[in-house]
Amino acid sequence: MIVVFGSINADLLFAVNALPRAGETVLCPSYSAVAGGKGLNQAVAAACAATDPTISVQMVGRVGTDGFAPLALSALEDAGVGTDAITESALPTGCAAVIVDRVGENQITVASGANTDLPPESLPDEWLGPETVLLLQMEVPLASNWAVARRAKARGARVVLNLAPAKPVPAELLPAFDLVVFNEVEAEMLARERALDAAEGEDAARAIAVRYGVTTVVSLGSAGAAAFTPDEAWRCGALAIEPVDTVGAGDAFVAGLALGLQAGAALPEMLHRASVMGGLACLREGAAPAMPSAAEIDARAGELSPAQPMTL
Repeated sequence: MIVVFGSINADLLFAVNALPRAGETVLCPSYSAVAGGKGLNQAVAAACAATDPTISVQMVGRVGTDGFAPLALSALEDAGVGTDAITESALPTGCAAVIVDRVGENQITVASGANTDLPPESLPDEWLGPETVLLLQMEVPLASNWAVARRAKARGARVVLNLAPAKPVPAELLPAFDLVVFNEVEAEMLARERALDAAEGEDAARAIAVRYGVTTVVSLGSAGAAAFTPDEAWRCGALAIEPVDTVGAGDAFVAGLALGLQAGAALPEMLHRASVMGGLACLREGAAPAMPSAAEIDARAGELSPAQPMTL
């Protein structure tokens, strides 16, 4: 089982020729409303890409009683994600304004809404055990994240932390994570927070892995991704694509890593398939609607060279 404890949003998508500068108004002919939020995106991505039909994906989150809630719930259910642990809040469903330019780059502003009062009690104890991978991000209360992480580890579950958006992490919890996933900026922020001497993304990811005995994975955009343990390092390139919208790439990548961990795949294999997933998620508009299927991933996996070892 993969359990995603995280955010649920409605995304309002605006396609523009160029992203607005400070103080600039940019017009576009229309917009679309789709489901989003890092938690929802990663749950949908995992369900779409799962190769084992016996693996269930469950979403734990909060929505409001407004018109955006059915949009989000339908997207999860249509992808085959379980929604029994999604509860209602007096706050509105989270909402994001996503502006995407003609080359696929984006700007995003999020109103967190119901995501800000997700309690740890929403996650049932019976979902936590050695057969479970728990996937966390940073768009819900941090206290809830750390509470469910501790419960999960105590019951033998494996825990993946996607440090996005970057916020402080208790030092004593870092060794408890089976994977910590971030982009270059987020890796650098965590390294500075922990007073590690590492100036750039890959160096920061390596330093965190060595200091805390944890496996780290850093996404590098068009340069691919790298993974580090205290004893080994791997690098994988990026799939050659012409991006339409990059907003869902990171969430697809993280979901691919969680699926690999669930399947017991070796780290370089996990890194390779997750990189393919991240690339394919850039080929359609939106985040959740862009997540690739297992068949699509299989069809293009051969286009990306396997991950290669690096010197620590």
